Amino acid sequence: MLRLAKENPSWGYRRLDGELLILGVKMAASTVWEILKAARIDPAPERNSSTWADFLRSQADALLACDFFETVTLSGARVYVLAVIEHTTRRIRILGTTTHPTASWVAQAAKNLAMDLEDAGRRSRFLIRDRDGKFPALFDTVLTETGIKVVLSGVQMPRMNSIMERWVQACRRELLDRTLIWNQRHLLHALREFEDFYNSHRPHQGIANARPLRPLPTPTANPEQLDPLNIRRHDRLGCILHEYQRAA
Repeated sequence: MLRLAKENPSWGYRRLDGELLILGVKMAASTVWEILKAARIDPAPERNSSTWADFLRSQADALLACDFFETVTLSGARVYVLAVIEHTTRRIRILGTTTHPTASWVAQAAKNLAMDLEDAGRRSRFLIRDRDGKFPALFDTVLTETGIKVVLSGVQMPRMNSIMERWVQACRRELLDRTLIWNQRHLLHALREFEDFYNSHRPHQGIANARPLRPLPTPTANPEQLDPLNIRRHDRLGCILHEYQRAA
């Protein structure tokens, strides 16, 4: 456990607790804190709750959220990324990247999202987005025709789309700020890797440290089995992302 903490000093005790649950290890919060204290790692700050956040949680099963964010390649080209997240499962979908977010491109992304949700058997009623001018009226129309009502966040109120904004921050902190992006093709490849990592391995505090596409394993009941616990690390994207698994 100390190894995981030292290799990932930015995690905080909640993230470490989630990684341990993925490995089938359930430990008391005080024990996890002692491990972090030994590694001289401060706990992550607590997030404040709000009435709007309570509302989002109560309607999570029917909610989607989306956002545009941008990054710059080594050649100086500005590339825009469009992503959508499910509130209830925290599953992320990268809808695409483009240097020119035209109305037709954004509308096609909405159509692709609608088809993907239908194939996955997901029935959402609302989609939260900000008032970015890159979203054309046709984007809302496409979703409305599939039964999804678009809800606009308030002006200069990013907390109204906090779950999506938090994912964008995580994507920047864990991937984009640590990767030299050569071009748009390389960016899309890196984002697809992060999408798979985020959906299949990374624990999420908002859903009790579970993963969107994989349930947590049964915790190890016998403390004696923890001593010989053999943990292997799988690196992705040139050691940018770490996945920990118990050896067979």
